[in-house]
Amino acid sequence: QVQLVESGGGLVQTGGSLELSCTASGNTEHIHAMGWYRQASGKQRELVAIINSGEMIDLNDSVKGRFLISADHAKNTVYLRMNSLKPEDTAVYYCNAEARSWVIGKGSVSQMYWGQGTQVTVSS
Repeated sequence: QVQLVESGGGLVQTGGSLELSCTASGNTEHIHAMGWYRQASGKQRELVAIINSGEMIDLNDSVKGRFLISADHAKNTVYLRMNSLKPEDTAVYYCNAEARSWVIGKGSVSQMYWGQGTQVTVSS
């Protein structure tokens, strides 16, 4: 099991910045990637940014050039620096961790873990 604890978030004006952080604990040795998803009211959850153990990054096109994801693997912590925030960035942001393990007879098996979510509100 992996537990994720998020911090950061809050209320900010358009054009402002916020930083989210998420620390994993528990069975962290199998974590392959960590990142952030968000869910706005009435919409589906979407990927914001993810970084894997090889430092490969995937970003939602809508946040490219504005958001930065980084990780401190020694601390099992991932950070999301959000700049030039827009009202459309308003959502609950969820930390995510993907753990991979090898199961005899099944091969590589992935398991996803989620944080409790933190609200980000951008006022116009």
